[in-house]
Amino acid sequence: MKYRTHRCNELSLSNVGERVRVSGWVHRYRNHGGVVFIDLRDRFGITQIVCREDEKPDLHQLVDSVRSEWVLSVEGSVCRRLEGMENSNLPTGDIEVDIEKVDILSKARNLPFSISDEHIHVNEELRLEYRYLDMRRGQILDRLIYRHKVMLACRQYMDKQGFTEVVTPVLGKSTPEGARDYLVPSRIYPGSFYALPQSPQLFKQILMVGGLDRYFQIATCFRDEDLRADRQPEFSQIDIEMSFATPDDLFPIIEQLVVEMFAVQGIKIDVPLPRMTYQKAKDLYGTDKPDLRFGLQLRDCREHAKQFSFSIFLDQLAQGGTIKGFCVPGGADISRKQLDIYTEFVKRYGAMGLVWIKKQENGVASNVAKFASEEVFEAMFADFGAEDNDILLLIAAPESVVNQSLDHLRRLIAKERNLYDDSQYNFVWITDFPLFAKEDGKICSEHHPFTSPLDEDISLLDTDPLSVRSSSYDLVLNGYEIASGSQRIHNADLQNKIFSILELSPESIKEKFGFFIDALSFGTPPHLGIALGLDRIMMVLTGAEGIREVIAFPKTQKAADLMMNAPAEIMTSQLKELNIKVTS
Repeated sequence: MKYRTHRCNELSLSNVGERVRVSGWVHRYRNHGGVVFIDLRDRFGITQIVCREDEKPDLHQLVDSVRSEWVLSVEGSVCRRLEGMENSNLPTGDIEVDIEKVDILSKARNLPFSISDEHIHVNEELRLEYRYLDMRRGQILDRLIYRHKVMLACRQYMDKQGFTEVVTPVLGKSTPEGARDYLVPSRIYPGSFYALPQSPQLFKQILMVGGLDRYFQIATCFRDEDLRADRQPEFSQIDIEMSFATPDDLFPIIEQLVVEMFAVQGIKIDVPLPRMTYQKAKDLYGTDKPDLRFGLQLRDCREHAKQFSFSIFLDQLAQGGTIKGFCVPGGADISRKQLDIYTEFVKRYGAMGLVWIKKQENGVASNVAKFASEEVFEAMFADFGAEDNDILLLIAAPESVVNQSLDHLRRLIAKERNLYDDSQYNFVWITDFPLFAKEDGKICSEHHPFTSPLDEDISLLDTDPLSVRSSSYDLVLNGYEIASGSQRIHNADLQNKIFSILELSPESIKEKFGFFIDALSFGTPPHLGIALGLDRIMMVLTGAEGIREVIAFPKTQKAADLMMNAPAEIMTSQLKELNIKVTS
């Protein structure tokens, strides 16, 4: 049996009179007084099928029995639709297929939610449980097809640039890279475990040691971490590594890759992309992931704050805190009630409150008006470039709290006041990150321990490691980090030094990274790399609310697969075979 001569988007007036066969799902079904209309749907489109009782009574009885999402194969003649019955929204809207034969290929149970009405709200957990039905609603499949085209464009471009795609192992060794590893027990080596890769980091660096020169891979990575809207326990990244190269060699390659990926959707990206240091991003936007689609830049207000008799300002100045803020053009129309809402909003990020100062035609309105003279406020307005009917929003707190609070507040206000266009794509390279950070009183890597310090800062490793900058870079799009990379350490002695600063003992270094230190000891070329988050790029490109919407079979926010009901308990015999005993 031949299932189709045409797809459901292909028939047009040029096919009128032809005998055809189309196959697909019953999208919609209508019985209009003895005339049955079926919208037959496949992945490509919809074709209207018609069966008239007065012409084919036996066939009509069979067709009248079908229900939503049954799978049919229909044979018939292509006819022009009656005048006034055309559907300009469909490529096939001028024709219909007059049914002559129908084969019911598969029946469907009652549906847990509507397929034909893709605008109806369906609980996300129900959608994930019946992901195969959710795909039929169209949007998920469209995104998966688009994703395929982006991946294809990526592979073609990287090949032209001389990169070799290499598949690296999925079963590897657990190394301390930040997040928790997913562990796989070994049956052959009782008590020993493989780890699923958080990234192919060490493998791709070793490929450079091996002389590959240019590597890439669309890699699946695994991280056992707390999830957010843009995180999954398993995710895809476009992984890239180059030998004998500097960031100035890499950036144009990545920028053109971005151009090629966005061109799939007909979006033009202008290159070269702007660059900004980590410190400047923190100063102006409060974050190393700034959204540059709108202004609302932060300004340091400490000098102005010294002129206030406001105790919170003075206390923060005395304690080494900071005072920063931004100006909202036309923001004097923000009500007291809304300002109270903003105050509660910034408290989520550790701020104790929000100072607001309105520049009005008849003077100043502020919740700190009594703590400074009119001249002080005028000087602040001049510094911020504020005009009549603008508002200044300020926070006084430790620097990290101020930055985080104002970052989130400026994003919220920009969204509420429509200060940017969702179709804008604003990229920026963020460079010169700190090499180290401090967490819970301990020094840790800002990116990962294989990142090279800037040459001019290497001398500070012994005296002031927290001030050392790294040769690292992130690519940020509309406030999302979509790529991260660095120049790598290619000297075994320097790598050992970094490990020791991170308080790894010689024994621990040998146990965890001995193979890697050995590799660096046999002549390693200078090399660098980057990884682009494919899921996050697709999320931004498609306007999806989270990366679950651009992944075929995603996990929930609690890392559960509702369709397969995973993770799941395994049989006692399997545990015994793996020498594992579950204690709770």
